[in-house]
Amino acid sequence: MRKFSSYLLITLCCIAGNTKAQDYRQIHNDAILVDSHNDIITTCLTKGYSFDQNLKGKTYSDLQRMKQGGVDVQVFSIWCDGLQKDPYAYANRQIDTLYAWVARNPGAMMIVKTPAQLEQAVKEHKLASMMGVEGGHMIENKIANLEALFARGVRYMTLTWNNPTPWATSAMAETHDTMLHGQKKGMTDFGIKIVKRMNELGMMVDLSHVGEQTFWDAINTTTKPVIVSHSCVYSLCPVFRNMKDDQIKAVGKNDGVIQLNFYSGFVDSNFEKKKKIFNEKHKAERDALLAKNADAYFADDYLYTKYKDEVQSMRPPMSMLLDHLDYIVKLIGVDHVGMGSDFDGSESTPLGLDGVEDYPKITKALLERGYSKTDIEKILGGNFIRVFKANTPN
Repeated sequence: MRKFSSYLLITLCCIAGNTKAQDYRQIHNDAILVDSHNDIITTCLTKGYSFDQNLKGKTYSDLQRMKQGGVDVQVFSIWCDGLQKDPYAYANRQIDTLYAWVARNPGAMMIVKTPAQLEQAVKEHKLASMMGVEGGHMIENKIANLEALFARGVRYMTLTWNNPTPWATSAMAETHDTMLHGQKKGMTDFGIKIVKRMNELGMMVDLSHVGEQTFWDAINTTTKPVIVSHSCVYSLCPVFRNMKDDQIKAVGKNDGVIQLNFYSGFVDSNFEKKKKIFNEKHKAERDALLAKNADAYFADDYLYTKYKDEVQSMRPPMSMLLDHLDYIVKLIGVDHVGMGSDFDGSESTPLGLDGVEDYPKITKALLERGYSKTDIEKILGGNFIRVFKANTPN
């Protein structure tokens, strides 16, 4: 009898475990998963890849793995670092690349410009393909360029990247005053005009990367909810790119949404120390790479690929990323947080998040932390979609 009781208990535990596994997969499949920031276009242009190829082992993302991970809506980052001679033309080249991918895969992808089109794409099981311009320098100080990018499908613009523009200062520039060259922190009258025009068009204002004064100038100007497309919490990881508590509260009051960045350096406060030790160990090789290409990201990408075992030991656990989510939820509620991975735009992610195919692990972890199905649906995409709708003119 004891043997039978023990067997029954084990059987019931197994059933409960399997039910829980099925529950998280079902919740994940039922939710509309939105990732508000992915840099695969830049990676593909730089390395000669195509998004509709099998890129496993080469990138964090490709079309098939997005389907595998349950990604329904991907906002593709349109990015350049501001050093290009014609950043507006380069932005259009990246947009052309996305359009080419969609044209080759009409049964699997769809350009999305409106909430109705988003719903249509999801219903037809196509990847809803949106665009966000990462850096106001790409409009080259022309409202007409902003309008033209909107017409091509861009639905958010990050007011600055790391570099400041003549009309808005970045977080990096406000942290390192030498980058300002005497420029006053915050937004100029022209910057205010840009935010107002974005509101009129229905282009979401993205406050990732912007300096604190620019943040406050923008949030006090916008009449629509904002997004923070790929940032984490400063109190848990005090780096210039993360959001301080008063900023987080302001986004909540604005009815906006903060989309979590998966980059290890924004998740784990000890990561930069580990990275510094790694860079010192490989200094000669890194210097040689930088001599060929001054962009530190590409040097890091090369070295992190070459020394995978060392890099693996530097990665934080996925639980630390979810600690940032918990922090925001406790501060301003579950209606104001989402996912903005920065996949293919960063060289290190938390353990277990090796690519877009790993998104279901986040749903499983959220369920284990006590989040309800309704909460998870908001976090995975509902909150972003709400803000998208609120910005779209009637």
